[in-house]
Amino acid sequence: MQNGGGMLKKRTLGKTGLQVTEVGLGGLFVSAYGAPYEQAERAIHRALELGINYIDTAPSYRDSEEVIGKALASAPTSTASLILSTKLGGRPQPFSPQSRADLVRSVEESLRLLGRSSIDLLMIHEPDRPGQYDWWTDEEHYEGPVMDLLRDLKRNGIVRYIGLGGTTAYELAHIIRTGKFDVVLTAFNYSLLWREAEIAVLPAAKEQGMGIIIGSPLQQGALARRYDEEVRTARWLSPPRRAQYLALYELLDELQMPIAELAMRFVLSNPDVSCVLSGARSAEEVEQNVAAAEKGPLPADILERLDRIAAMVPFRPFEEPFGLPFGRPYKGPGRAA
Repeated sequence: MQNGGGMLKKRTLGKTGLQVTEVGLGGLFVSAYGAPYEQAERAIHRALELGINYIDTAPSYRDSEEVIGKALASAPTSTASLILSTKLGGRPQPFSPQSRADLVRSVEESLRLLGRSSIDLLMIHEPDRPGQYDWWTDEEHYEGPVMDLLRDLKRNGIVRYIGLGGTTAYELAHIIRTGKFDVVLTAFNYSLLWREAEIAVLPAAKEQGMGIIIGSPLQQGALARRYDEEVRTARWLSPPRRAQYLALYELLDELQMPIAELAMRFVLSNPDVSCVLSGARSAEEVEQNVAAAEKGPLPADILERLDRIAAMVPFRPFEEPFGLPFGRPYKGPGRAA
């Protein structure tokens, strides 16, 4: 479908062979986290109108699955070719990752809420953070009831493909290298200024022929717009990160380009990336992200400049909040606002 004069391109989602649009819709903010239902519905409908054919959600994204299911049922355009992914984790409450009954209930509820008889892609949510969910009975080989169920669901046609949705820079790579999964969604580790996924996660996924989906290309708002005053004055920003942001803003001034456009196009400049998720909460934000993607990859000289800026802070400063609290109260070292 057309948007202005462009066309949203598709890429192959690794060994699944699925053709997904370069921009997908992330479901976190089309929920009670980010928007009232009517606004979320308009965002989802606009994504479909613009040709987006991949939507990702999760049980832990508040009512996102329910919102997406309702919005798809009321969509004025066909959803027959839409690729939907969701995750295991966090439901029912209390949730036991070692309980097959809990895992089955989670899948059944996802199917009900999404209005589907099958799921295109089901991911294990946060398989890489010890203490988040105790998924594994065999820590060395990453086995447990969840793997038994995923294999059964795939064999029975309830789930087409299986994947991992994580946020660590190195632990996730070990799970990827088991070769058991078709797709990886990595978030917070691959964007303009945060590149640690390049060290282990992305190379491991490429070795396995997995589809690679990038979440949070705008670093949950830290790269969505400029914060010139806070960058100069915020006491929680480390000196290296402050200098890095100032260098990035100087480049943006030279290019006369919005920061969100630069961020989206940077991720899509990597040919190993199958899809980047737009964490939009409105139709306008969907349009902006699609328009950025339609402008294509960045020129080599700009990518070289960005590499130099990223290298100013190759690893997260120890006290840096996981989600930079631009525009929000600061609650102390290492804590999100």
